[in-house]
Amino acid sequence: MVSTLQERLVRSAAAVDSPVGQLADAQEWFRERAAADTSRVEVIPFEALRGWHFAADTHNLVHETGRFFTVEGLRVRMPGAPVEKWTQPILHQPEIGILGILVKDFDGVPHFLMQAKMEPGNHGGLQLSPTVQATRSNYTRVHRGRAVPYVEYFQRRDRHRVLADVRQSEQGSWFFRKRNRNMLVEVAADSDVEAHDDFRWLTLGQLHHLLAVEDLVNMDARSVLACLPRMTGGSDGTGGTGSPARERRGSVHRTADLLSWITGLRTDREVETERIPLRETDRWHRTDHRISHESGRYFSVMAVDVRAGGREVRSWTQPMIEPHGPGVAAFLLAHADGVPHVLVQARAEPGYTDVVELAPTVQCTPRNYAHLSGAAMPRFLSEVLQAPADRVRFDTVLSEEGGRFYHASNRYLVVETAMDIAPPEDPDFRWMALHQLLDLIGHSHYVNVEARTLIACLHSLLVK
Repeated sequence: MVSTLQERLVRSAAAVDSPVGQLADAQEWFRERAAADTSRVEVIPFEALRGWHFAADTHNLVHETGRFFTVEGLRVRMPGAPVEKWTQPILHQPEIGILGILVKDFDGVPHFLMQAKMEPGNHGGLQLSPTVQATRSNYTRVHRGRAVPYVEYFQRRDRHRVLADVRQSEQGSWFFRKRNRNMLVEVAADSDVEAHDDFRWLTLGQLHHLLAVEDLVNMDARSVLACLPRMTGGSDGTGGTGSPARERRGSVHRTADLLSWITGLRTDREVETERIPLRETDRWHRTDHRISHESGRYFSVMAVDVRAGGREVRSWTQPMIEPHGPGVAAFLLAHADGVPHVLVQARAEPGYTDVVELAPTVQCTPRNYAHLSGAAMPRFLSEVLQAPADRVRFDTVLSEEGGRFYHASNRYLVVETAMDIAPPEDPDFRWMALHQLLDLIGHSHYVNVEARTLIACLHSLLVK
């Protein structure tokens, strides 16, 4: 009897050891790759950038090719926010990259081809990355470097089985309308796909164990893994959402009501943004090494010189965003009639394409709120940070995108709560069944990147 994709994914999630190798073998492979990595990243003054310059008229930081990305200014008006008007630097990268993971069955168990990849902003150098993680400028070889391995599998999709293919947003506080194509593509079990030295086939079970290791599985891999077809049944336990009556029994809110809630917020909330020259940003000052806010909060723009082994280009320089302090991203988790629900936040960020996206219950950098009144502090932050240890289901520090952000990290938590699953008083929050959230990930601009990381982490807790 032929297994369904759902059944095969469940087998992969249960497989900590596999025909390709045990978890200990994968951990040893990664240690060997890390030991062999000769990469070096050095913080440099802006004048040492090669190929980058501040434009004479706008002071925008641009590349000589006009490609990759620019650092420019953004003017924001967001009535009702703790700060209602501001300007800031922001990264503008209009091209859409590919984040893709190749999937292949070994003895009926799906494996995922992962890469040990260095990014200049990573804590500790190498992290576990998708098979392909490349901007359009990179895979079209604007840099005149080597070709991106395996990219052809994601460009010639008609020859393989597409498991997921959706454009997803990235950090709306630092990127202006940035999207990447998140893809999972399955090749035939008899296909001859060689894993190069920096690549290894891993099961979902192995990836779930590695997700709990600090700074090991990178942001892009987490985002793509969150896009997997769901492995558990819907509210009726049959693999689908079933009839409307069954859906009501399995979730606090009907999906149609949740979609109406999101659409209403997107219609009614005022978020005005205007791209402006970097020289017009207020209270941001440039030195030889940094562009920073005069308060010392938020983030800085800085520059690095990179020497990298195993990359398409061996050396380069680039600007980066450097956050001021670690963040916190957390879901409150509860069950209604045995169905897991998370408390989602409809969050507006200036760089989002469509006003708001669904975010974790708590998503903030606590340091940035220290100067504000208690009423402006993020909702539910104390419930998350002061939760008793026996209610904390997941707690790991994970890095954000190391290609553009320097040493950016969040403490990711899943906290089971005793709160009543009822409509919260705050109109920006709703309880949402996990299966409803997973279904929305199949559509662009609904679930933000921090929430997608937490969904990947929730998979590791619930699919065992």
